[in-house]
Amino acid sequence: MVVKVYISGISGNKEVKKRQQRVLLILDSKNINYEVIDIAEPENEEKKDFMQNNSTSSGATISDPNPRHPLPPQIFNDDVYCGDYDQFDMANEIDEMEKFLKLAPSDSEPSVTSNAELKLGNGEIHNAPQESNETKETEESKDETVPDNNESGDAKVENGEETEEKHVEENEEEADE
Repeated sequence: MVVKVYISGISGNKEVKKRQQRVLLILDSKNINYEVIDIAEPENEEKKDFMQNNSTSSGATISDPNPRHPLPPQIFNDDVYCGDYDQFDMANEIDEMEKFLKLAPSDSEPSVTSNAELKLGNGEIHNAPQESNETKETEESKDETVPDNNESGDAKVENGEETEEKHVEENEEEADE
């Protein structure tokens, strides 16, 4: 399916020109493939008739609120009508461009797959056996410093034994008294 944008290369209406440019700019920025059909070209007379007969929105502008024929830009997906500029702009604002353009999700968004393995902080690979991770965690928790709540809170315990800092602090307190 191909998105087709019907424009007029010789429109005298500045608002129509700005709308056409904006539609093309947005499609380019979203990397959506499209075909531009200039209904002002003599060889596109049949395509112009198709656009006018199959557009259900008029593409009204401030300067022409009730046009006799639908004004460009008009957007189609192959022969399926998507909408005019106002509908396009609204779909862009609410981030539903693919829905508006009637595109399949795979048509507009590249899919990314990866076979990378997640490495944890301890050097283990994410899918390593559970047992080895548990053993490593228990060994690490033994090395952590934990405060002793029995005394002043300044004492530290490592591997189940009090540190020398506690003994030094106790001796200093006794000397101060």
